[in-house]
Amino acid sequence: AEPATSATGLGQPRRVSHPATDGRRIGQDVSMDFSIPAELTELRGAFADFLEREVRPLEQEYTREYWGPSLDPEAATPLISQVRRRSADAGFYAPYLPEAAGGHGLSVLGTTLLVEDAAASGMRLAMVAVAPPNPAGPSTLLLKLPAHLWSTYVLPVATGHQTMCFALSEPEAGSDAQSIRTQAVLDGDEWVINGTKHYITNGADANFAIVFAVTDAQKRAAGGITAFVVPREQYRVGQIQYNMSDSHPAELFFDNARVPADHVIGEVGMGFLEAMSFLNAGRAYIGAQALGLAEFCLTSAAEHTRSRTAFGKPLAKFQGVSFPLARSKVDIEAMRWLVYHLAWRVDTHQDALAIMGDASITKYATTEWAYEVADRALQAYGGMGLMREGPIERVLRHLRMLRVVEGASEVQLLVIARTLGL
Repeated sequence: AEPATSATGLGQPRRVSHPATDGRRIGQDVSMDFSIPAELTELRGAFADFLEREVRPLEQEYTREYWGPSLDPEAATPLISQVRRRSADAGFYAPYLPEAAGGHGLSVLGTTLLVEDAAASGMRLAMVAVAPPNPAGPSTLLLKLPAHLWSTYVLPVATGHQTMCFALSEPEAGSDAQSIRTQAVLDGDEWVINGTKHYITNGADANFAIVFAVTDAQKRAAGGITAFVVPREQYRVGQIQYNMSDSHPAELFFDNARVPADHVIGEVGMGFLEAMSFLNAGRAYIGAQALGLAEFCLTSAAEHTRSRTAFGKPLAKFQGVSFPLARSKVDIEAMRWLVYHLAWRVDTHQDALAIMGDASITKYATTEWAYEVADRALQAYGGMGLMREGPIERVLRHLRMLRVVEGASEVQLLVIARTLGL
């Protein structure tokens, strides 16, 4: 230790004692292992083999038929269902569920890696081979249903034979989800639900919906919102709400919809809190998808600029092209460790409220930065980048959507500001 001035010795040197007394540097024994566990690396390899063997041939055969410039991608629903079932049979579709629910108990980090790899493959169909973050796949909220209902609602979705939707947003309650107006009233041994939901992903095709409704208008989010499983025959699908992405949400109308009392998810009144409890893992999955799509865009743009020539040399030799792609590499690596760190925090069962700030940081940063990465990639492609049949245009549209859904960027900034006491 360096000599330090004593407060009582008027400049007389004294020795400062440190815990490391055997010549080791302070903190030398602190372990910060950023490596991916070997079993997860093996899992990624098996998943990559599955995508190449089972998914890529379908992607190549049907891309023009279902996703051409003038065709409706919703026509691909049977093909998407086929991929879900194949992936479920191979054990990749919903691995985060416990074995009793048809999964393998895979960690959040492990699931995050599969989501990233699916997106990074660049295949539309690969992104439905893993359930999250698509709400058509089984939500862990379903595990809070009574065990006798699992064969009806959990297992069919986990095996890819059915799909669900997450019905929270309403015309007057988007970002402010606790302001929902849909109501549920207990009538004997049934709940009667009335209200309207909109912007519901997979709403038109789902076999059932997880529906959030007010059961105590005084308590609302603090114990007055309940989550229900509602079968398809109990609600009406309204207008398909066509948007800029390749998947389109729908309106759902609940007109005296009746469900048995045992169709409550968890406890009566705790639905909103239940929904918030799994958001942290959801943010990791959205971040992983954004990360993977950004990786795909950078890889595609780098290959294009190395092979395309202008003014007698490859585009990659112009700093106006290469520097934006270099910036994208920086953004991607920053995104990667935000996503992995959040997944690790969730897996170590750290307090959900304590993680919420990191979850919002991850959701905000990854979706915003990935969009910028895709935009730079499109610019590197020039006119070709604007084409619907090119590799980047559809990704840019999807990433623009991710900046809004599942909590808009401004909502994430609000949460982050609150962690600062602002």
